[in-house]
Amino acid sequence: MKLQPILRGIRNADRDYKLIEPGDSIAVALSGGKDSMVLFLALSMYQKFQGQDFKLYGIHVDVGFEKFEHETMKNFAKEHNLELYIQKTQIYDILKKKTNNSGKIQCSLCSQFKKGVIFDKARELGCNKIALGHHGDDAIETLFLNMIHGSKIATFLPKQYMSRMDMTMIRPLVYLREKDIIRACERNNIPAVKRVCPNDGFTQREDIKQKLYKFYEEYPEAEDNFLRALYNEKQVSLWQKE
Repeated sequence: MKLQPILRGIRNADRDYKLIEPGDSIAVALSGGKDSMVLFLALSMYQKFQGQDFKLYGIHVDVGFEKFEHETMKNFAKEHNLELYIQKTQIYDILKKKTNNSGKIQCSLCSQFKKGVIFDKARELGCNKIALGHHGDDAIETLFLNMIHGSKIATFLPKQYMSRMDMTMIRPLVYLREKDIIRACERNNIPAVKRVCPNDGFTQREDIKQKLYKFYEEYPEAEDNFLRALYNEKQVSLWQKE
């Protein structure tokens, strides 16, 4: 396995944000996409680093979409000796009854339901942390979406304690770019489950992703600078009312 760039990114994020501590039990929220599949495998390799003493599980929430390839994940977990749990639900049936004004299922509601299932299973397994596959490009997209739709300069955190759930969420891939993950998948034949969500490709996040691609073509330096800006704490300068 040639996952050195991924492992380096995880190690740097772990160093800067203290994501993983000895004795942790970590559940990877496994969607079946490239990001979470790479994260699951990379964390299993990271377990072998000196001083890394933590347990690792994968949890996939079966929303109920037809034609979802569960066997791909099962075979992947078996091949790499990973502990995977698939939680069957009827979330899709509920979502179809609660569509938005355009007749589409609500992504935010789907995310909320899936998060609840993952938290419940993680607690059952004795986990104290949940690892999500969000990477640096996701963080930048979230920043722009929050500014456009929420009038706030904010993105998700690398590490966040959820007091209501008594669980910590970590994002070990925050220093990595989507292209790094795609390259790792190609070089190591890491599979990804085909997306079957009816909203795939028609979200606000996908729209901002495409606009950023075009922006980077005109301003290539912005691709790295946008990510650096998220952790460049000393250079934050916003208006302060007197």
